[in-house]
Amino acid sequence: MAQWVEACSTEAIEQEEVIRFDFGGRTFAIFRSPEDEYFCTDGLCTHEKVHLADGLVMDNTIECPKHDGVFDYKTGEALRMPPCVDLKTYQAKIEDGRVWIEI
Repeated sequence: MAQWVEACSTEAIEQEEVIRFDFGGRTFAIFRSPEDEYFCTDGLCTHEKVHLADGLVMDNTIECPKHDGVFDYKTGEALRMPPCVDLKTYQAKIEDGRVWIEI
């Protein structure tokens, strides 16, 4: 059963940035879009399990720091190879200046 987990403050993430969040032995990536919305995906690239929080965020995409694969962080879709498996996405919400994710 899914549960909501408090991940960080809204101020911890600048617009068009990403942070790493570890919980329950898993790694997540939390994004803040140019439109000031928050999104969450698995935190490791589906190609070689590199931490996406070390990658480059541009608009609504994240570029993996190892082989330059690109994902749409809103949908999880793999947009540029080498990754060909999409990222899993998680619902995010804001309450009292805190980011919560449903995992």
